[in-house]
Amino acid sequence: MIPYILYTALILSACFIFYKLLLQKETFFYLNRYVLLFCMVLAFTLPLVPVPQQFSFRKNGIEQPVSSAKIATDIPGFQTSTEKAVPPVSVQETQHVINVDAVLQIVMYLYWFGVVVFGLNFIMQAVILLFRSYSGSVIEDGKFRIVEITGDKAPCSFGNNIFINPEKYEWETYNQILLHEKIHIEQKHTIDLLLAELVLVFQWFNPFAWQWRKALETNLEFLTDDQMLQQDTVEKESYQFSLLKVAAPQFPLSLTTNYNQSLLKKRIIMMNSKKSNVHTTWKYFFLVPLMVLFACLFNQPAAQSQTLTSKEESKKDVIVENEMKTGGNWFAVIKGNSIEINFKGDENDNASTTFPLSELNSIPRDKQGEFNLTRDAGTIHFTGKFEGDKGMGTYKFTANKDYTTAMNKEGVDIKKDNDLMVFFFINIKVSYVQMLKKSGFNDLDKDQIIPLAALDVNEAYITSIKKEIPDIDLNNLVPFKSLGIDKTFIEEIRSSGYKDVSAGTIITLKSQGIDAKYINDFHSSIANSDKTENKTRNKNKDHDDDDIIAFKSLNIDKAFIDSFKAIGYNGLSNSDLIAMKSLNVTPEYIKSFQNAGYKNIPADNFIAFKSQNITPDLVKEYKSLGFDDFDLDEIVGAKATGTTPAYIKSMRAKGHDFKSLDKYIALKALANN
Repeated sequence: MIPYILYTALILSACFIFYKLLLQKETFFYLNRYVLLFCMVLAFTLPLVPVPQQFSFRKNGIEQPVSSAKIATDIPGFQTSTEKAVPPVSVQETQHVINVDAVLQIVMYLYWFGVVVFGLNFIMQAVILLFRSYSGSVIEDGKFRIVEITGDKAPCSFGNNIFINPEKYEWETYNQILLHEKIHIEQKHTIDLLLAELVLVFQWFNPFAWQWRKALETNLEFLTDDQMLQQDTVEKESYQFSLLKVAAPQFPLSLTTNYNQSLLKKRIIMMNSKKSNVHTTWKYFFLVPLMVLFACLFNQPAAQSQTLTSKEESKKDVIVENEMKTGGNWFAVIKGNSIEINFKGDENDNASTTFPLSELNSIPRDKQGEFNLTRDAGTIHFTGKFEGDKGMGTYKFTANKDYTTAMNKEGVDIKKDNDLMVFFFINIKVSYVQMLKKSGFNDLDKDQIIPLAALDVNEAYITSIKKEIPDIDLNNLVPFKSLGIDKTFIEEIRSSGYKDVSAGTIITLKSQGIDAKYINDFHSSIANSDKTENKTRNKNKDHDDDDIIAFKSLNIDKAFIDSFKAIGYNGLSNSDLIAMKSLNVTPEYIKSFQNAGYKNIPADNFIAFKSQNITPDLVKEYKSLGFDDFDLDEIVGAKATGTTPAYIKSMRAKGHDFKSLDKYIALKALANN
């Protein structure tokens, strides 16, 4: 949803910029009107139009929707040739995705809140206008309804209603106002404004949408003024003078076409402008390649398909793209007491799984025949024959409606036969769902049940985990089982000092290969030897947890720590070690400073040096400039602000001769601001 909203905003913004740069000053008001309307509609429809694959810039990176059948491809014994192996995702990445999803959800709530607010405002305006149209004094003038209003409000029109205070104007001005508003009504300008307001309801966050509404209204006024001046009874000077006399506040509703003074200057200028030459219409044609470019860049490519004859179409199963087909061809190989069957729905759909041979009845050997495989979710009817241990033929899956009904009673909605096939292959029974609910997991859906059943998350496993973590979430059971987390692992982690360990922490530790032994090694030999800091850290276990994970992910081990001890750095803190490893501060880097005569530099200075790519040669270059009380810390500030030796030399050439480096740093910072 969010990509569609943003894509729509991008198209609308691009069209507005195109209009402002090339079309706004043209006097082709009719053409501009339809361009503005066309672009509004195009902004909401273009993102939905697929482009041919050969023209799409996204054809090499098409994202396919995730389906239940897709989930099933990762379970043991069930593979498809169309799905590539997915590399394992770290828990940090998973948690990051969850955080991003939470933020996106909040953004969507805010967006729809804005839509509701502006939608209610739109409806309220329409209701007020309709109420005013039929509750006041009205003069019928053919198809026009002249509604008399009071107060100092500008004349305006909505639908076939003209709102005006007749007491405010002399007869000639009154007639010109009515003629002006009748042109608005005859050309149905209210439709334009209604569409623009609807765009604002769904694009309220887009500043270009508000500018679009203003540009559309301005063009309508230009168009109406142009039509007015083509009337034989209207003189340009007289009409412009009447505009000046109608100097009243606008009608306070944006759904109306206003005879107002806010556009007065622009309207008078446009009325006196030279008409655009027809040869300038070439500008309008640039809109087409612009929209084609947007479509090729952002739209999904159309899927290639084959035309089916009516006979083939009648036999075609109801399917969903990229999901396993409920009918097609099969190829099988018998291996001992099991049979591996490959199901091929079409050239792009190829899945295989293994069944116990005992589940199939009366396999036809050396002759054409039929046999079935029945499970709770339905039945696969096979037609074909086996020659030896190999067979082939066609298959058709028939769903068990009683199974669907039973699942629905348990709160699991399975509408498509493709999803039922997944339940069939994994052999998910109704009793399994009942077990999950008995274990305290309600509000189940099919996408939760499939991976749980595929990984054999059974009652015994759930019970053992819940004894250690009573409030474990159902979604945590999948990574627990897939990572091999059991009761013993949790107990070992707790025995190493993690008394109140959470499910998320356990997943993180396990995914990083951190076990109880590693934690004990961290506390005894890998952790820093500064006892004071160790005592402080023991009070902050969360920080300690982060250090353990960071050490493991960065491969900080005893050998790494000992390499710094060998050059005299014995009391490095965990944060120093993490920073030094991240920035690649090596013992060799430190030795290069020691060999240059810089001894006993604190570790955090080297971290700052490395972050700014400061080398002994650079220090020597600064030192050669002859500063008094030269301090290595100043070089970090100099490098960060761009106060290079070359800059210092250039300032000295201009007469700025300072004896301290910090003076040049201040001068450079002042110049940057």
